[in-house]
Amino acid sequence: MQRPERPESAGRAEGLAESAESAGAGAEVLAAATASAVDIDPVIHAQARLRIMATLAAVPVGDELHFPRLRELLDMTAGNLSTHLSKLEGAGYVQQNKTYSRRSPATYLALTPEGRVAFERYVRNLRALLDA
Repeated sequence: MQRPERPESAGRAEGLAESAESAGAGAEVLAAATASAVDIDPVIHAQARLRIMATLAAVPVGDELHFPRLRELLDMTAGNLSTHLSKLEGAGYVQQNKTYSRRSPATYLALTPEGRVAFERYVRNLRALLDA
């Protein structure tokens, strides 16, 4: 018999809860571990998107990174990078500025203000989870 599907974060939270209980942790630690697991943003958590977010977070506010430079820094194919950027843009975390440089199309990328907040929250929650 198959188990009903459930969100991936629910499984992580239950696993953390079981680990905390077996280690004799108190209810406060259990609640903190469970809450942190639930707050890990799945859009950012995918390895490629996490690398994109971390790289763009290093770009100063108001500046943009040229698509070929991001592709070079991350050593990703253009198609793979575009796919992950679309997912991040759909979540409102990344903005793409498409323009022309001479007669060639040029795409510049930056985190949105919401993207910066989401990345900072992701990092904070991941640190809390690791420190728990």
